[in-house]
Amino acid sequence: MAKYRKLLLSIGGFVSILLVGFICYALFFVNELTETAKEIHEPMERVISEKREDPITFQEKDPFSVLVLGVDEREGDKGRSDTIIVLTVNPALHSTKMVSIPRDTYGEIVGMGFGDKLNHAYAFGGIDMSLATVEHFLDIPIDYVVQVNMESFKEIIDAIGGVSIVNSLDFTVDEYSFPQGEITLNGDEALAFVRMRMDDPRGDFGRQDRQKQVIQGVLQKGSKLSSLLKFKSIFEAIGNNVRTNMTFDEMVEVQKNYRDATKNVEQFTFVKGEGKRMDGIWYYMMDSDELEHVKEELRGHLELE
Repeated sequence: MAKYRKLLLSIGGFVSILLVGFICYALFFVNELTETAKEIHEPMERVISEKREDPITFQEKDPFSVLVLGVDEREGDKGRSDTIIVLTVNPALHSTKMVSIPRDTYGEIVGMGFGDKLNHAYAFGGIDMSLATVEHFLDIPIDYVVQVNMESFKEIIDAIGGVSIVNSLDFTVDEYSFPQGEITLNGDEALAFVRMRMDDPRGDFGRQDRQKQVIQGVLQKGSKLSSLLKFKSIFEAIGNNVRTNMTFDEMVEVQKNYRDATKNVEQFTFVKGEGKRMDGIWYYMMDSDELEHVKEELRGHLELE
């Protein structure tokens, strides 16, 4: 009986040590997450979109929108937003709608007084001008913006140990070859993979699909336990390369009240437009009916009149 009691005490002590260790790990994890959230938070001057009468309330589960800008920053160059994605999230409908805007799309650059490629708005006026330009183009309020530095996005991919995707186009760019089928990419390879468009028969539309593949690969890999064990390097990479006007408290509310909305993602793509040269520069001109359809879908999803 004494040996049995001693065994129980030993097991209990071991379990207690594990429990304390887990609690300490969890607290450190939360602390690192909180610090990273503070680091990537970049407030904007405006409090609310001009296209909204009242600010959204996460506690009341109001639908909201997010602009994702993948910015290609080079040394000595402010960069351009080569990736422009808008998401609308509606928790009541348990759904998210996502639309990718081709980088060469022609439209008014709000604040400049002329038309140009929409991705040039970032070069002219940074996040604020990009946000105002996309708001005007889609005629919806943009509530939050997330900027990702694509040049250094490879740090995030390397931090999680690379991503696996199924490649549908056999091509070579720079020193990298990408055969058809399932392939695993490190950070440098992934960056080359998503940048290529000149040799893609679908041009920018093919590149948009590759961007989505890599992003989905990052999300899938990042949710695995093996990646969570590397959380410190992941958080460090995120802190270096991501900026958003969403606060940590708002992130917590979204996670708590909007989680189910991310399980049903409907994607829209613009395919009916056509290319046009003006003053020797190539632009993508939207089909007006297709653009109006997307606007109506997004406005309805945001429950706007």
